[in-house]
Amino acid sequence: MMLVLLGPPGAGKGTHADAIRAGLGVPHVSTGAMLRMAIEAGSPAGQKAKTLVESGDLVPDDLMAEMVRDRLDQEDARGGFILDGYPRNVGQARDLDGILAKRTSRLDRVLSLVVDDDEIVRRLSGRRTCEECGALYHVVSAPPKSEGRCDRCGGALTHRADDRPDVIAHRLSVYRAQTEPLVAFYRGRGLLAEVDAAGTLDAVRQRVVGALR
Repeated sequence: MMLVLLGPPGAGKGTHADAIRAGLGVPHVSTGAMLRMAIEAGSPAGQKAKTLVESGDLVPDDLMAEMVRDRLDQEDARGGFILDGYPRNVGQARDLDGILAKRTSRLDRVLSLVVDDDEIVRRLSGRRTCEECGALYHVVSAPPKSEGRCDRCGGALTHRADDRPDVIAHRLSVYRAQTEPLVAFYRGRGLLAEVDAAGTLDAVRQRVVGALR
């Protein structure tokens, strides 16, 4: 299956992508994780993206298309993928069409996770990320066993710069303006399924699984 996950920051795309990955046996391709790795490595692409990511702005379409194309060309993604964080606007959606057309393939489904802004602010302001492996925690709903340390690898947990309340508000504004039009774009192509992403993890997961059937 070739699947795209849409939704505002904090909707749970990464969390649910991991669950879908386990069921489908295809890789979870997170463009956010790809960018953070490039930034940490100090690569040319990472240096270009660093200021944009930390301020909540979108990375230029040509840079994102290059990174996504290279990732989807890797062997583990040739039979399918779960794409999280891309596309983020209609131009990028058309770029993705072109990338897949060269592989004589196309998307099977687009899931849009729907959450209101107040819940997003609550989720992101309490989110903590492992510096080493990228695992996600929440100070209220999913705290680590040892404060400030990752359960998986023992790495330090940090509050990302783009999860500050002022940056969250800007990220949501960018999402509403540039990414929400994708909902209409993919609905018009008959690929879209919208999922209520509020509630317990198990309840949302059941809705996600139902939308993929």
